[in-house]
Amino acid sequence: MHANSYAACVNDLPNAELAAIWDDDPSRGRAAARQFDTRFVARVEHFLSDDLDAVIVCSENIKHRPMVEQAAAAGKWVLCEKPLATTVADAKAMIAACKKAGVELGTAFPCRYATRLIEMKRRVDEGELGKLLSAACTNNGQFPGGWFADPALSGGGAVMDHTVHVADALRWITGSEFTSVYCAMDNRFHPEVKTDDLGSLHLEMDNGLIVSHVASWNRPASFPTWGDVTIELIGEKASLYVDAFNQKVDVYSNAASKAEWAPWGDNPDCALIADFVEAVATRSKPPVTGLDGLRAVEVTLAAYRSGRSGRTTAI
Repeated sequence: MHANSYAACVNDLPNAELAAIWDDDPSRGRAAARQFDTRFVARVEHFLSDDLDAVIVCSENIKHRPMVEQAAAAGKWVLCEKPLATTVADAKAMIAACKKAGVELGTAFPCRYATRLIEMKRRVDEGELGKLLSAACTNNGQFPGGWFADPALSGGGAVMDHTVHVADALRWITGSEFTSVYCAMDNRFHPEVKTDDLGSLHLEMDNGLIVSHVASWNRPASFPTWGDVTIELIGEKASLYVDAFNQKVDVYSNAASKAEWAPWGDNPDCALIADFVEAVATRSKPPVTGLDGLRAVEVTLAAYRSGRSGRTTAI
């Protein structure tokens, strides 16, 4: 998933080196090392004892905690893929492990680096919208396949996969915290998948903002891209709608036998990686922290509790 993108971004940076790759699937790891012109290290203890300043964890969600704890114990700074963990206890343990080891923990939330969302935050900060009243959000996407279909590895389905991005973006844009969530979830698009592929969430924040959010794997395989992140904010003075990744050219390709979107403009993944590399180089706190990852996990897990109980759940 994001591992390939992050590896390519590291290689593009003049002040960073992709020094090594470790993977518990050796054939996949060796193929990635060839693709990104680096070394594959077969044993994780040898990988972590190497002369690395930091590691990026892109494993199955359930494995985030042990990998982050191992990296922290080895003195490495860590950037961990979202969701930070599948339980609040695990997320807190990861933060504590990094603090104990004297290293920093970052969470991979590239939406904070999307130009359109940066502009939305600027306008909110400057008071252009006035008091915020409501928000309508989506994070629709294609079913990723593989271990995402196994709750024992993923911790959940589309609600787990596609709530944390929006929850973090709204916390960052508004400077407020979520207080409650009501969630209805189901499996509607992929009956072969033993987890949710659709969630409809109603959330409230401590600034009074009322939020609706749809998290889904509703995009067909023929869809031109993985999905979307959209946010519409309604304020007393103005409203603002953002389609975060709508920087594209429509391409109709006979070779692909379908419409495609060719992206242009910024690359939020690379901006995220560049910021993390700068934090490692200057020994400063990453702009998106482990605590940010924890807060998004808290929202998402509260949504699952609500989905099971059928009631609004405090966060």
